[in-house]
Amino acid sequence: MRMARRSLLASALGLAAGRPGGPAQAQGAAPNPFAAAARLVDRLRRLEEDGLDPRHYAIPDPGLAASDPEAFRLALHRAAANALTDLLLGKVREIPGRADLRRDPAAVGLDRWQAELAGSPDPAAVIERAALLPPDAAALKAELARWRQIAQRGWEPIPGEATIDPGSMDPVRVPLLRARLAAEDPVLAAAPDGGEVYDAPLEGAVRRWQAANGLEVDGRVGRISLGLLNRPASARVNQIRVALDMRRAAASEGTERRIEVNIPDYHLAVLEDGREIMGMTVIVGRRDRATPLLRVRMTTIQFNPPWGVPERNAREDLLPRFRRDPQGMMERGFRVFSFIGGERVEIDPRSIDWSAINPQRFPYIIRQDAGDANALGRIKFIMPNSDDIFMHDTPDRHLFRRPDRAFSSGCIRLERPFELMALLLEGTAGWDVARAQRAVESRVTSAVALRRPLPVLLRYQTAMVEDGRVRLRPDLYGLDAAYARLLSAPPRPQVV
Repeated sequence: MRMARRSLLASALGLAAGRPGGPAQAQGAAPNPFAAAARLVDRLRRLEEDGLDPRHYAIPDPGLAASDPEAFRLALHRAAANALTDLLLGKVREIPGRADLRRDPAAVGLDRWQAELAGSPDPAAVIERAALLPPDAAALKAELARWRQIAQRGWEPIPGEATIDPGSMDPVRVPLLRARLAAEDPVLAAAPDGGEVYDAPLEGAVRRWQAANGLEVDGRVGRISLGLLNRPASARVNQIRVALDMRRAAASEGTERRIEVNIPDYHLAVLEDGREIMGMTVIVGRRDRATPLLRVRMTTIQFNPPWGVPERNAREDLLPRFRRDPQGMMERGFRVFSFIGGERVEIDPRSIDWSAINPQRFPYIIRQDAGDANALGRIKFIMPNSDDIFMHDTPDRHLFRRPDRAFSSGCIRLERPFELMALLLEGTAGWDVARAQRAVESRVTSAVALRRPLPVLLRYQTAMVEDGRVRLRPDLYGLDAAYARLLSAPPRPQVV
């Protein structure tokens, strides 16, 4: 009876062309459709290894082959074809507002892959190759498997908000901190248990964790570290799932010189021929004033820029400062204007009762003159866009020493603006670094158009792979969480 059922199942599983047997194997032996289909069912049930949910693909139960072989064959092919499509093109095809996400289905050749799947004596192998096709897929899949194991064990959150310092003692929080880090740090897991004492092995683990997460490496577990430590392991699992899906069918950015800013990594890179020729740290928009994701072109460098303060900055950031010290604001180059009789008129800030100003109906225009105190520093890099986002120098140089650098109102502050200026001016007739330096030192506002407008991409990628190792950054604006929700949503109809 078992042999008869096996024979029936084998005839039902001839996936190659809907017939038993299929094409011959390379060694001349007849293929085993039963084994091939069993491998395919098993591989589809393991799609979570690739960041996908197997439940979304209606994988048929092998028991169906005995009662309705043709229905089983069709259902299995449909499940495999839909999974292959998502593995190649990404399950989340597009998201409004994500200018950094571009797919190139034509470069993947989906039809060719689908034909290979239908004609292969081992369709599970086709699925496996497709799963490893995106850049960094092997490293990301290994990290995903690691974090799934960690998530199965889980951890208790560390209570309280007070900083946990090296050498301190706490019978509740220190053991929980040790257990939390031991869940992902094998060195600490193998070290002697220091109990309630924040000892040297625990401090070493904290420092390793802080370095891996782009935080200040001081061994002190404060508000920011506690917030990240207490995130559930499932959040890391979802970050890696998102990273895998984002890389599927990702369009090439080409080889021409361009600027890319990875917002959650606080990093700007000038790229050419696929390699980084300049890099620097940056300051980006804080969570409530996120830097938008853009594809634009940098066209102009402005020297000694004035700052036309946006209304939101004026009412939320500057109004409290004018209330405290209008004289000091004048000394920092801030000027106040109002429209009277249709004309813009400058008003002495000291003559205004700032305490009576309603922030929701801010009546003035604020401008800061060029100078050493100007919020834009000495150089502004213009890249026209509807969000009025640009890159610029800053007088607040100390902020670049912070590991968390989300402090701006959306624009991007540069660690080394003069080096970027020198690179951008290459080939611009009549301009060199010396002339640009004279323009800065003149303290007069002026500008130069770049000979070749440079493509700029403001992107959002929290999982980077370097030398085969995955480096994760916090989901600064919650965009990974939003992507993960789409990734986990029920599928739309695909192959029928």
